[in-house]
Amino acid sequence: MNFRTILILGALSAFGPLAIDFYLPAFPAMALAFGTDEQHVQLTLAAYFLGLSIGQLMYGPVADRFGRRIPLLTGVGLFTVASLACAYAPNLEWLLGARFVQALGGCAGMVISRAIVSDKCDAVGAAKVFSQLMLVMGLAPILAPMLGGLLVNTTGWQSIFLVLTGFSALAGLAVALGLPESMPANMPRQPLSGALRQYGRLLSDPVYLGHALTGGIAIAGMFAYIAGSPFVFIKLYGVPAEHFGWLFGTNAAGFILVAQVNARLLAKRGPAFLLARTVWIYLAAGLTLLAVSSLHTEQLWPLLIPLFICIASLGCILPNASACAMNGQGARAGSASAMLGCLQFSVAAGAASLVGILYDGSAMPMAMVISLCGVLVVSIAMLTRRLQNARALVKAQV
Repeated sequence: MNFRTILILGALSAFGPLAIDFYLPAFPAMALAFGTDEQHVQLTLAAYFLGLSIGQLMYGPVADRFGRRIPLLTGVGLFTVASLACAYAPNLEWLLGARFVQALGGCAGMVISRAIVSDKCDAVGAAKVFSQLMLVMGLAPILAPMLGGLLVNTTGWQSIFLVLTGFSALAGLAVALGLPESMPANMPRQPLSGALRQYGRLLSDPVYLGHALTGGIAIAGMFAYIAGSPFVFIKLYGVPAEHFGWLFGTNAAGFILVAQVNARLLAKRGPAFLLARTVWIYLAAGLTLLAVSSLHTEQLWPLLIPLFICIASLGCILPNASACAMNGQGARAGSASAMLGCLQFSVAAGAASLVGILYDGSAMPMAMVISLCGVLVVSIAMLTRRLQNARALVKAQV
């Protein structure tokens, strides 16, 4: 897969991180503008996650039936229009609806990017490309909060969504001019009428489901951090909004670094091997974060160390879990990618909401959700590993 294609796929995959991370420093300003509190503004995150979950289920079968380009261009166009609607939202209810529609458009790039990688690569190759995409995607969490904080303080929160409008329009142009159809001409086109049947087969495959949930629950922990960190950093520990991006970006840099190390390790070890070991690091860091949070320390740095390790470990967990889930999906790659994304962001929406529900004025809600995700990730990953080994043994005997 050439560099231009990876760059375009990275931009498309960045729609989600940009639409989430970019406006986090604006939560206090948006709450003031709409005459509400930050807990209600957090509902715009849940609305976005809900749109991602629903929209991905639609794009998967469409991409398997009509190819990758047409639904991709449609989704990018929808994201562009909805971003403009967010910028001119007159009230919080309007913004919630626009964010939902924005997610319906943005998830096209996420679903179809994974399908394109599956069209072109085997399991190890896909894991390497997913790791490279993490490099491009990882720039969004580093740059977006810093730029978002700057825009909020200079031109207002609306300018954040205007920038998203321009970015998505440019990405759509790049797709139209530089991304050819990747679905092989001889690959059978899946009928839309069989979408539910395909999803049923995927959900009944315990190995696919296990890998999808491993990545999904790990992402849920990350979005618990995304939902909780503005309050913890800005309100609880007094970090200025314009400096929020530096802390957020440091964690994202760890994520990028580990993703690139993962790409190199794949030359010696397969994605399943690396996944089964990295989840334990995630769990250990999550439990440490919970222990530190329970002490209610007056300084921020004791929280930052385990939080950094948690987020960095995702640079290995996410590409390997995705590659394992997408391996061998063939003609139903679009549906498999859609179900993968739906499971991931359904759980993420629940985690983000749970942080708000557990809100008690401390870092404990964020830490509790992250540590719970660590326990579940290890449990599911170990069970899936055993099922995968048992399946391989049966095939070898046959």
